[in-house]
Amino acid sequence: MDLNKRIGEKIKQLRLEKNLSQERLAGLSEIDRTYMQSIEKGERNISINILFKISKALDIKMSTILENIENEL
Repeated sequence: MDLNKRIGEKIKQLRLEKNLSQERLAGLSEIDRTYMQSIEKGERNISINILFKISKALDIKMSTILENIENEL
């Protein structure tokens, strides 16, 4: 599985666990909703800065997003 796709799936999973819409998470992360959509689809190679913004918006550590990803590839 592609790394970007797996990170996007993990972000989506965490977003749904927090009962947030894609639009709400994008707003909290201060990024465009369409950009968030493409992240969740694995179409974007996101920067550490974006990963940090998303993790802050989800109120989690960045490492939580990356947790176990390497084992799943």
